[in-house]
Amino acid sequence: MADIATRDFLFEIGTEEMPSAPLNNAIGQLGTLVEKGLDEAGLSHGEVRTLSTPRRLAVIVSDVAEATAEVNDVKRGPAAQIAFDESGAPTKAAIGFAKKNGVDPAELVRREDADGKEYVFAETHVDSRPALPILSALCEGTIGGLEWPNYRSQRWGSEHVTFVRPVRWICSLFGAEVVPVTYGDVTSGNTTRGHRVLGKGDHVVPSPAEYERVLEDAYVLGEKRRVEVIREGIAQIEAERGGAHVDTPKGTFDEVVNLCEWPTVLVGQFDEEFLKVPHEIICESMLSNQRYFPIYDSEGQLTREFVVVANGDPTHAATFVDGNERVVRARLDDAKFFYDEDLKVPMDEFVERLSSVVFQEKLGTVRQKVTRMEKLAAVVAFQAGDKDDVRNATRAAHLAKADLVSQAVVEFTSQQGVMGGYYAAAAGEPTDVAAAIRDHYRPRFAGDDLPEGLVGKCVAIADKLDTACGMFAIGEPPTGSADPFAVRRAAIGIIAILRTLPEVKLGRLVEVALNSLSQQGIEFDSDKVKSDVEGFFAGRLAAIARKEGLSADVIAAVGAVGVIDPAEFLARAHALEDARKDQPELFEDLAIAYARAAHLADASLGTDVDECLLGEAESALLAACVTGEQNVEKALGNGDYEGACSALAELRTPIDRFFEDVLVMDSDTGLRENRLRLLNRFAGVFADVADIGALSRKK
Repeated sequence: MADIATRDFLFEIGTEEMPSAPLNNAIGQLGTLVEKGLDEAGLSHGEVRTLSTPRRLAVIVSDVAEATAEVNDVKRGPAAQIAFDESGAPTKAAIGFAKKNGVDPAELVRREDADGKEYVFAETHVDSRPALPILSALCEGTIGGLEWPNYRSQRWGSEHVTFVRPVRWICSLFGAEVVPVTYGDVTSGNTTRGHRVLGKGDHVVPSPAEYERVLEDAYVLGEKRRVEVIREGIAQIEAERGGAHVDTPKGTFDEVVNLCEWPTVLVGQFDEEFLKVPHEIICESMLSNQRYFPIYDSEGQLTREFVVVANGDPTHAATFVDGNERVVRARLDDAKFFYDEDLKVPMDEFVERLSSVVFQEKLGTVRQKVTRMEKLAAVVAFQAGDKDDVRNATRAAHLAKADLVSQAVVEFTSQQGVMGGYYAAAAGEPTDVAAAIRDHYRPRFAGDDLPEGLVGKCVAIADKLDTACGMFAIGEPPTGSADPFAVRRAAIGIIAILRTLPEVKLGRLVEVALNSLSQQGIEFDSDKVKSDVEGFFAGRLAAIARKEGLSADVIAAVGAVGVIDPAEFLARAHALEDARKDQPELFEDLAIAYARAAHLADASLGTDVDECLLGEAESALLAACVTGEQNVEKALGNGDYEGACSALAELRTPIDRFFEDVLVMDSDTGLRENRLRLLNRFAGVFADVADIGALSRKK
């Protein structure tokens, strides 16, 4: 059969302006839906590209076949004598073969194959189909198949079909030929629409290959070109200001890209007086409300200037900038007013207002949470710092949530903590207290910065651990589908901070947190909840250890001894992993010996060994155990987990010799029980380091 001719294919859905988030979501679906539809229909094709603007979703496919290939397929099935019974009726074998190949059993053909035996064959013939009707159906199905999660689709006119915004035109071409597509009251054609102001009206698209040229002539750029134009404009602004930096958070930048079709990068200014207001709320106001990008100087200080991206006639840049400066002035006036009014209220008064703010129905108000945080923060500081740290941590915990009822944070919610830090500094609180209030929500996500100082770390732990313990105490721990108070994220944050504070004991903090909840009148089984919380942290630690490349059996070995202090758990696990990598055979043999000893040992007999009953190999093992106990205790006391692993390694030779020379289960009861006590002593050397036996289990 001759090669099938090909043409390029264009499918553009034109709409009213779409919001940024659903636009990004839809363009990700569009290419996949079209490519999948072409493949399922049997239309061969080349590259699939997508293009989007606020008013259009488009896909361009190169080299689409003008027809599907004709299919002639022959499949051999079971032997004829198996496929049909004595009466000639098809058997289950024939029926199954026919169904598998999409034919009726009566259509199966019997004939002799090359080996001289008779078989049944399924012969399939599919005629070639022209591409145009396939493409029509594909386009209509794709428009209706796009999903809009978290956005309600709209209807327009008297139509019943829906889309995220009303569809206004469809341009669909197969080469120069229009692909017939109808959706609601819109019928496809060979025209697109340009920029609303600069390229108004319809613009003919001669072919898919010329589509992007036609758009550009009509002052419309695809998203990749818009990104390039905006980035180039920002780079020029930075260069002109000698090392300045334009802050372009990804979310806001992506939104700006999707707010324009012909971007022009401009610079505006706001009044000097607004620089006296904390730059965080100034920047959030500009980024969140107006989608302006703040400009920082070469020393990292916020300047009066900001970047705005216009979507209009560049010759009217001055008018555009003036209008945006008026808008930003009004917004920043509000921010300054909120800040100035908040400074008039004592922070302790803000704290008392928290009594009317519910933290969680069963856990009480935020004011009650603050009281619990004060106790916890003080304990953390006592373990990790000095008297000044305890005093500052307690004060910082008391004030940490005060800004939640401030006007600035009510308006700019993402600045909670940050604004509290400013208010504390303005009120004359110690520097450590103000910094701790500012930082105590950190880390907000994996990889985020930790609080800078010890006091900040104390308050951050107190805040996150109180939440975690509280949710377990009321029987609402995180599940696979629900974690409304972000307990998993809180646990990861606690672990990240505690890795820098090895002297702080997590088990003790859990006890303090649960005791505070109990004193508040919340009823729960303290022992069970403590066990559940510690198990939860053990699970988070294991997950972190796996991400750091530690073996599952090493993690299990360390976890078995009940260590939940993050710094110690991970240090032990890394030390054991490294020791085994350095001496794999030694630790494998030691693990096997330990597992054998632990299996034979009888804890009820104790560890008091009668040396008078010992032979030479037994005496050598006892001496090694005594030395091992001392070395392990010393190493663990110094946090030297590599040394502890080395001390365990010294037991390998004496235990091997013991099992070679000694019959443990001697018929003499006295000898047998004494040898079992010796094995108890041997296993006890390992008890505080890791369950070494786990290393011998099948991986």
